[in-house]
Amino acid sequence: MDMAKSNQAMWRGAAIPSTIASILAMILAWFFSGLSGFFGALLASFTVVIFFSVSLLVARFTKDAHPIATMALAMFSYFTKLFIMALFLIAVTRLTSPETVDRRVFGVCALVIAFAWLGGEVRAFLKLRLQLPLPESRS
Repeated sequence: MDMAKSNQAMWRGAAIPSTIASILAMILAWFFSGLSGFFGALLASFTVVIFFSVSLLVARFTKDAHPIATMALAMFSYFTKLFIMALFLIAVTRLTSPETVDRRVFGVCALVIAFAWLGGEVRAFLKLRLQLPLPESRS
């Protein structure tokens, strides 16, 4: 299996359970907390999917790069995502009222959707059965 197909399989394997978790979270949040819970769950699903999709996108773009360059780009993207996420959460906190976006529902849904994404991604990776080249021995 080539890298493009494996990246698609990883994304699909993570997107399906996180989409199901997002839909269930939005329905349950709407049922228990009303419209503010629904918007909290919707915002959580959007945030989690964007956050984790960037990691797979960086992996796709650095598939042929040197391992040190790949690690540098992965670390740069991680810290950039954290910085942008902090700015986003500060903006949501300051620009919306708790009656519009339920913060507790947002946090719980973000955790549930993140666990669903990571579980799906790990499951998809284990299904790939990639053959990694072993280093040559010097004898």
